[in-house]
This record gives sequence, C-alpha cells and structure tokens, in this order.
Amino acid sequence: MPDVEVAQVEQKDIPIFGEWIGTLDGFVNADVRAQVTGYLLRQGYQEGAFVKKGQLLFEIDPRPFQAVVDQAEGQLAQAKAQLATAQAVQGRTQLDVDRYTPLAKEQAASQQDLDNAVQNNLAAKASVASAEAQIKTDEAALETARINLDFTRLVAPIDGIAGQAQLQVGALVNLNSGPVTSVSTVDPIKVYFTVGEPQYLAFRKRFPTESTRLAADKSLRLELILADGSIYPHEGSFFFADRQVNESTGAIRIAGVFPNPGSILRPGGYGKVRAAIRIQPNALLVPQRAVSEMQGGYQVAVVDTGNKVGIRSVNVGDRIGNQWIIADGLKPGEQVIAEGVQKVRAGMQVNPKPYAMETAGR
Repeated sequence: MPDVEVAQVEQKDIPIFGEWIGTLDGFVNADVRAQVTGYLLRQGYQEGAFVKKGQLLFEIDPRPFQAVVDQAEGQLAQAKAQLATAQAVQGRTQLDVDRYTPLAKEQAASQQDLDNAVQNNLAAKASVASAEAQIKTDEAALETARINLDFTRLVAPIDGIAGQAQLQVGALVNLNSGPVTSVSTVDPIKVYFTVGEPQYLAFRKRFPTESTRLAADKSLRLELILADGSIYPHEGSFFFADRQVNESTGAIRIAGVFPNPGSILRPGGYGKVRAAIRIQPNALLVPQRAVSEMQGGYQVAVVDTGNKVGIRSVNVGDRIGNQWIIADGLKPGEQVIAEGVQKVRAGMQVNPKPYAMETAGR
C-alpha cells in the first residue's frame, strides 16, 4: 500500500489576476537642447546622478555672446546720451518759441523769427522721438543678447536623474543638434502596459457609473514583477488609460505609477504588471501538482473515504500561484493526491497523509 500525500479540495472566493508586460518610463522626461550655436566649454554634472532644477549641466562658450551684450550695452548708452542731447535742444527751442510768440504779437519780433523758432522746436521734438525709438530698439537688442548669453548655460529643467551626455566637450552645438542629455523624474515612476480591448471593456462594464469607475480606478492596486523574477516591494496605482484603442493591435495603453525610493527602477526597464481584475466566488482549488495533463485533457486522482483511488477528468480554470481552479469535476471537501500520483492507478488502496502546501506567490 503506497504512501501518498493528499490535499482537500478547497472552496473560497478568489481574486482573478491579469498579467501584462510593462515598460518603465520617467514620470516626467525632459530633453536638454541647445538654443544657441557654439562650442561646449564644459560639462557640469555626473552622468546618471541626481540633479536639481536649475543646476548647470553644460556650458557653451559664452565669450561671443558676452561681446554682443557689451556691444548692445554700449549702443544703448549712446542712444541715451543722444536722447539727453535732443531733449536739451528741445528745451532751448521751446524757450525760443515761448519768447518769440508774445514779441511777434506785439510786432517786437518778426514773424520769420517766430517761424524759425517753431521749426527748430519741431525738429528738436522729432530728434527726441527718434532717440526714444532708438532706445527701445537698443533695449530690445540688449534683452535678446542677454537671453542668448543665458542660453549658453544648459541647466536641468526639472529635479531628476540626468542621463548620458550625447555630445562631448568641444562639440559644436546648435538648434538642430538634438538633445545634449535628458533628465527624468523617477520617483514616482510610470509603468506602461497594454490591455486587450475585450478585457478592458469587461472590467469597465462592472462599474456602470462615473463615480464607481473613479472609485475602482482609485482602489486598483498594481503589482510589479521585475526582470529577475522578484516582486517589487511597493504597490502601484492606476494613473490613466489612453484616449484610444490601437487599431492595429486591438489593445489600449494603460499607465500605472509606482513609488521608487532610492531610484532603483529606471526608465526603459521591463517587468510584468499584475492586478486583480475580478473576484470568482466559490472557486474550487487544488494544488497544481495534483493536476495531470493527459492527451489534451486534465485529470486528478481522488481518494475516497475507504482510501481507494479513483481517476477523474476535470475542467480547469485559472492558475492562482501554486493552485489551480477546477471549473468542473470535483466537489468541496474531496481529497486529491498531490504527491505520489505517479505511483497509483484506479482502484488501488493507498495510505494517505496530509500534503504540505508549497509556499508561493499568487
């Protein structure tokens, strides 16, 4: 009489999990590009290090741009001096107009003298207006020159992890050079995965109103299985579903968000995203080791109350960790052989012992 290990068919409500391939991406990704043309003078950060918003990443040689600023400042100063001179001339010509106007009325001065004074005053006013316009032009040129000088400092636009330098010191950069480097916010970090349209619709139909959908999205918890097979210790949450279904694949893109203390996870990484998408009530569970596949079907060895073996065909459902849901063929409380099934045949008497369930994740 062979010894076998048996497990009781268990019945309970079971969460059914969906699993999808996920791609990690920064929560915010920002390219750092040159806005002016020049040679990279120095690199001010360590590749792969955390940088703060406003921190210098690269510097373009500022000397040509500083020279333009100096020239613009000189031109502005000259324009201001010309305005002062024009205003002084306007003041004197206005005094002449004020003096000749009453004298001409009393015929103590000729009309020609008054006309000349008025013409000189109008010319002086035109010179003032021209000088004021020139000052505005020179101020705009100076502002542009200062902006271009500021653009020689390529700084981090956000807090985050700075990537590899795409260009080295000494390289000539311009508007068409492409990103010099990129900075990504990685805590939290986003995970993108695609869900088939039927599965997405089935999930959404369980929540018919906007409020129930929002509550379901908020309560949905995501699990991340890393590339090495380990389970990431922090749960993620639903972030958004894309606005459309991909016409070529029939799937919709979903984004989840995971906390990432220590910045262990990095953009571009892969993993599996898992989430409970429904609850199956009164599911019948047996250890996976108790189920044998035979000629395209499945069967289990059942031990009756007299310790006699019976071979029974079953229909299986989802796998849940190291257990299998049996859709049809077993009843709650029956005992199935989980260890030693290869030693038995139908009608054999066995010596059953309790099966020690292996520890495994969902």
